[in-house]
Amino acid sequence: MNIYADRGNLLLLERRCAWRGIGFEVTAAGLGDAIDPAVHDLFYLGGGQDRDQVLCAQDLVDVKREALEAAVERGAALLAVCGGYQLLGHSYELEDRSIPGVGLVDVETVRAEGPRLIGNIAIEVELPGIEGPRVLAGFENHGGRTSLGPGERPLGRVLRGHGNDGHSGFEGVRRGNVIGTYMHGPLLPKNTWFADWLVQTALGLDEPLAPLDDELEDAAHASARRAAGVP
Repeated sequence: MNIYADRGNLLLLERRCAWRGIGFEVTAAGLGDAIDPAVHDLFYLGGGQDRDQVLCAQDLVDVKREALEAAVERGAALLAVCGGYQLLGHSYELEDRSIPGVGLVDVETVRAEGPRLIGNIAIEVELPGIEGPRVLAGFENHGGRTSLGPGERPLGRVLRGHGNDGHSGFEGVRRGNVIGTYMHGPLLPKNTWFADWLVQTALGLDEPLAPLDDELEDAAHASARRAAGVP
């Protein structure tokens, strides 16, 4: 699944790894393709419309779920965006059908009546190894409302925007190295500090990655924050 240029997240990761001399290889997994949980450090589920989710959901459950569970259990990182985020949970309930999820996190999503939750968004997050709260800024566009189970923690607190359901004040979910978020745009080029944290986490590194010249990237982040109305 790929919508709103979310594959740009993979390109950003590849470039930042290359600039640091870190090997990076993308292995696509289409419908019916099994995945090896032991050979990948980071898994990525992109965003998609309802039609795409219906096509992919059963394959994720039948073919890929056990491998994803094993990979996460051994410490691999997983980032899921929007439609991919909705399929991380138990199900996505539409008006006429229920789309199954892989159940890696305790969340439920329902296509609710009312307007789509659209606009620029900024959230405050706290992550292991990152000093103090940081801001993620991006764009959201979703009709689903996602609720977290009692044992789950959100990815962050909404500063501006709608978040998971438009009223809880929370956005996304984080369980260990598993991240789900509604933030499109794509997310990582606007938040390269978060991209570096993902790489560091996926590789199990104790120390932060070597710094890069991020003048343009920092400007993109500042622009996304201004668009969301956050200084």
